[in-house]
Amino acid sequence: MPRIRAATIEEHHEKVWADLTEAVRRLLLDRDYDSITLGHIATAAGLARNTLYNYAADKRTLVLELARRASRPLAGQVAEIAARPAPAADRLREIIEVILSESTNHAMRLMFLPNSSPLVADLPDGDDNPFTALVAEVEKVVRDGIGTGEFQGADDVQLTVELLSGAMRAACDRISRDPAALPATVRAAQRITLAALTSPAR
Repeated sequence: MPRIRAATIEEHHEKVWADLTEAVRRLLLDRDYDSITLGHIATAAGLARNTLYNYAADKRTLVLELARRASRPLAGQVAEIAARPAPAADRLREIIEVILSESTNHAMRLMFLPNSSPLVADLPDGDDNPFTALVAEVEKVVRDGIGTGEFQGADDVQLTVELLSGAMRAACDRISRDPAALPATVRAAQRITLAALTSPAR
């Protein structure tokens, strides 16, 4: 029987999940995603492989849990900003700064960047994707801005946010290559995003 690592079974399970996702994160610092096996993860987490199977049947499950844990603080912060009684443009500027600043977090960067496509492909679509909540909060702010007349020309809010998300991924890529470029990249992303939302439709 596996050794219990905490005072209660619930705390034990949480500790094991935390160890597993931290093991995945550390391995991704040194290896290609495709080269990592469940055996590597079990060893890095200090678990027997058969114990790991009690938690995850495949690498996809562990990647999803890593994404959920990495995105949870960011999602909460973005939701708090989106709910403020402030001009939509101010909220959107702050959300952009928060998201791009968080892209310096290695676990988050792996999910955002185009060259992490195997990881992105392993994340599910829809509500099970941990980043769906971020997109929903941005869409809410854009709709608020349209409602107050701050924003215009965004007839299809979902498509507009999807297109702006592409610009954000490019900004994350820039920051990953040059972390010192974070302040300038944040300013550029804010300027481009607000220009797209305040220009009248043609």
